[in-house]
Amino acid sequence: MSLIVSLLPVVLFLVFLIYIDSFKLVSVRTIVVCFFYGMLTTVVAYFINTWLCGFLGMEFTPYSRLISPVVEELLKAGLVLLLVMRRKVGFMIDAAIYGFAVGTGFAVAENIYYIMTAENTGVILWMVRGFGTALMHGGGTTLFAVLMLSAISRGYPSSRGFFWGILPAVVLHSVNNHFLVSPVISTLFIFVSFPLLVMLMFKHSESKLQQWLEIEFDTEVQLLNKMRQGGFLATKAGAYLVSVKDRFSSEVVLDMYCFIRLYLELSIKAKRNLMLRENGFPAIIEPDTVNQLKELEALKKQIGKTGWIALSPLIRMDYRDLWKLNQLKEQPR
Repeated sequence: MSLIVSLLPVVLFLVFLIYIDSFKLVSVRTIVVCFFYGMLTTVVAYFINTWLCGFLGMEFTPYSRLISPVVEELLKAGLVLLLVMRRKVGFMIDAAIYGFAVGTGFAVAENIYYIMTAENTGVILWMVRGFGTALMHGGGTTLFAVLMLSAISRGYPSSRGFFWGILPAVVLHSVNNHFLVSPVISTLFIFVSFPLLVMLMFKHSESKLQQWLEIEFDTEVQLLNKMRQGGFLATKAGAYLVSVKDRFSSEVVLDMYCFIRLYLELSIKAKRNLMLRENGFPAIIEPDTVNQLKELEALKKQIGKTGWIALSPLIRMDYRDLWKLNQLKEQPR
């Protein structure tokens, strides 16, 4: 009974998050890696906390309230940070799932340890750990992932995004360990509020993703058709490119034109794949996509830094734009 009560709630909630992701942005393989990474961080955190508590000469209670939340949240955040920096995460939906998967792995390993070592414990303790502490671990890493991605997507440096993500996660963990209210009340609060907040976040994120797809997809298709039909110069983008052509050689201007056209083709492919996933179809990976991505990178180098600055009003290439191109490297799943 203790195993079921302490482990099942957080695992079922992770499965639920994966199920309600209508765009299927997450990789099952990456979720499994996140889960086992979370379990590994539990072991690492145990040894670090044991050593650091002795090194600092602190009692267990103040240490668990002030220091262990920092250690554990930093460890859990490591893999999520790597995924974001490698542009494997594009929206709050997948950030939340990967973050919760890490927290779930941590909570499962921690609760298994308590089950193996605790004596004379009742069902109330395991309910608190399963419905409260476990969700707190998942929620803390979810909070970090969402806030960090949100900051980076707005153009903040990754270091600043990391800080604004990790600080609330540590505070949440520390407040939970302070036991300001009874563990049962705290558990009820977490069990009710966290799923509600996640559902609201998912709804908001999917709405933003749908809006992003619809607006950009239509605009890019129209512009690409203009380029193919020879009407590019009549567009605002074409007029802008003409306005800067005197600053660059004809070769660089041609490279800019080729870059815009190739970028539009790849961007449309990436959005098409997202739409396919939303409707339950597998993504399409054409054999020439990898070569096109390499060609795009080569064109960017040929344009040079000054040319790229001139081109930036037309092609933003912010975090989300880089993420969507990175999706084209992924095999359908």
